[in-house]
Amino acid sequence: MTERAHHEAYDQPVGGWGSVKSLAKHSLEERAVAALAPLMTDHNKTGGYMCTSCAWAKPAQPHVAEFCENGAKATFWDATSDRATPDFFARHTVSELLGWSDHDLEKQGRITHPLRYDPATDTYLEVPWEAAFTEIGAQLRNFPPQEVIFYASGRASLETSYMYQLLARLYGCNNLPDSSNMCHETTSVALPPSIGTSVGTVLLEDFDKTDCIFAFGQNVGSNAPRMLHVLQEARERDVPIVVFNPLREKGWEEFVNPQRPGQMLTNSPTPIATQYYQVRAGGDIAAMLGMAKTLFALEDEARAAGGAPVLDRDFIATHTDGFAAFEVLVRETGWDEIRLASGLSQSALEAAAVTFSRAKAVIGIYGMGLTQHRLGIDNVQMLVNLLLMGGHMGKPGAGICPVRGHSNVQGQRTVGIAEKVDLVPLDRMAEQFGFDPPRQDGLNTVEACEAMVEGRLRAFIGLGGNFVRAIPERTLMEEKWRGLDLSVQVATKLNRTHLVTARTTFLLPTLVRSEIDLQASGPQIVTMEDSTTCIHASRGKFEPAAPTLLSEPRIVAEIAKATLPPNPRVPWDDWVADYGRVREAIEASFPKDFHDFNARLDTPGGFPRPVPARERIWETPNGKANFHIPAGLCASFDDGADADILRLVTLRSNDQFNTTIYGYVDRPRGLSGSRMIIMMNRDDRLRLGLAANGEARIVTAVEDGIHREMTGFQVIDYDLPPGTCASYYPECNALMPLWHHDRESKTPAAKSVPVHVLPA
Repeated sequence: MTERAHHEAYDQPVGGWGSVKSLAKHSLEERAVAALAPLMTDHNKTGGYMCTSCAWAKPAQPHVAEFCENGAKATFWDATSDRATPDFFARHTVSELLGWSDHDLEKQGRITHPLRYDPATDTYLEVPWEAAFTEIGAQLRNFPPQEVIFYASGRASLETSYMYQLLARLYGCNNLPDSSNMCHETTSVALPPSIGTSVGTVLLEDFDKTDCIFAFGQNVGSNAPRMLHVLQEARERDVPIVVFNPLREKGWEEFVNPQRPGQMLTNSPTPIATQYYQVRAGGDIAAMLGMAKTLFALEDEARAAGGAPVLDRDFIATHTDGFAAFEVLVRETGWDEIRLASGLSQSALEAAAVTFSRAKAVIGIYGMGLTQHRLGIDNVQMLVNLLLMGGHMGKPGAGICPVRGHSNVQGQRTVGIAEKVDLVPLDRMAEQFGFDPPRQDGLNTVEACEAMVEGRLRAFIGLGGNFVRAIPERTLMEEKWRGLDLSVQVATKLNRTHLVTARTTFLLPTLVRSEIDLQASGPQIVTMEDSTTCIHASRGKFEPAAPTLLSEPRIVAEIAKATLPPNPRVPWDDWVADYGRVREAIEASFPKDFHDFNARLDTPGGFPRPVPARERIWETPNGKANFHIPAGLCASFDDGADADILRLVTLRSNDQFNTTIYGYVDRPRGLSGSRMIIMMNRDDRLRLGLAANGEARIVTAVEDGIHREMTGFQVIDYDLPPGTCASYYPECNALMPLWHHDRESKTPAAKSVPVHVLPA
């Protein structure tokens, strides 16, 4: 263990001067000071560009500075003055670069030219754009379509995503996995049978009308910091905010708003969470069931005393099904089971339920702390059950609010990036473009990995992202990746996926969203969808990093033209010349969601897609909102029987967005200097014979014939529930078995990996 981490409890709120100093530091490090003024004037504002970081909603009346610390980091990272030119790649072999850290790879800056891997020299060499497209097309024409993957990360615009999914279907497959498969696919599978929609029901305006907020498994301070504005305003109206999360995250505790001079001068924070419960990893079902049990008890007491009902019986009778069976389960489940599975006391869960019972309009927020488990779907549906008990669905100030990560990952699904054919209007597209789309489901992310392990794939086209680094089972997957015939990566910066080469590998550098995209009809507009289903326009403001870069729509169109036979109904060149033509095609394919698309581009706050559940219209098979019975109280693969097995939560640092590592400071957690740390409950550490700040190794606690072990971790005492430990993603992905995923959505179970933590 060469790098040592430093841990000192952080005694400041999130936001405040810590965020301001971090912003200044990163702008100077990237030599992106020129990006500061557009951050203030254009970032997340009508007429400006949309952030490439998180997907949190953009208000109709933006703040003076409508960006957060991490959004600024993402902008500086894109606007860096550093360049990874062909000369850089000539100086460094791929074998050498494989030994570099994630941070150092991306720190080389923007890739400026298209590149092709040369096995003879083990380097990337510049290749003309036309030659790259010609060879890619020639190879793709020789592969069976079902043996090719078209992957999309969550940053591509609606226009690019629509063109990309059409390319895949015209090619002949529905193999369209995306980053949603790795995070919120659980949401997309859990919500439709419960409430008839695959997305959340809450709009930004609902936060002004709510009188209670419950949050599960989501770190607002690092993952969606702009949400802190609405949370702060809610607290100033005395709205209770109840948080369930294994770690005590500073963002849920206190916030100093950098846009309030008085608060900055006095450093007087706004307390955020009014009740904070450190649930054991995988114990959320039990915690929510304990709350439901208390609600039934409170209802019984109210009835006996002739008081007002606790549950919304009229709503339940009129709008729901399955309540009777759910009530039986809850009443028959004992408190001992609930306490053991949740790691929380009966009194704690009763206190949370009392707060819930007093509210007239509850918003339920959640993140990947619910979705990334074996029973992730049961987690989400249990939260829906709670909300349905009080009628907190389909009315102002109430509903369910999944917090998405990538800024357009939800929107990609909306316009057809989906491996499931029933999510896409194939009949309409068939008529629109005069072809017979493939009708069998494609492969999601885990299934694509399984196919690669089994040798059933020939090619992988990556529209952004860092796939090899983001997926589970990294060691095996890197080995199998090298057996591919073709890897094409649309990229902005160098990452590890680019260094795990196939027989033929191309890097195709592209513009970023904040850069001016000049095409034949002039500067172009792109669009994206936020977590609340609102669609926003984005106009680039910065000069491109290099004149040699192509836009994502142009790259997709050129691959399509080189691969597919001409189709007069698919005007690739016209679409590239004017993205408004792409939006017209999107509107034709999805008329309900995108009517008058071009006319509504600059709607302040974005225009929302219709979500029937907001109006208490349930597009489920039985026309009702449905209570669902969870398959168990523990969402983890670990059943809790062996006290020496801990549940590992993989998480992001404050200096990180997904696999992009901006630096080595996790300020709100008081950690810096290294990412190779394992955070542990002190009693667990002592019981397992580990020294504070000593070295440890982590071994996955499963028996499937594969030994998964990582070494070089520094042990840090941290405020965690017994039986739970935590470390950073993506480093710990090598510990995650490929088959450890939600039982239906196949979302990797990254929030409760069963492990042994052992002395080095």
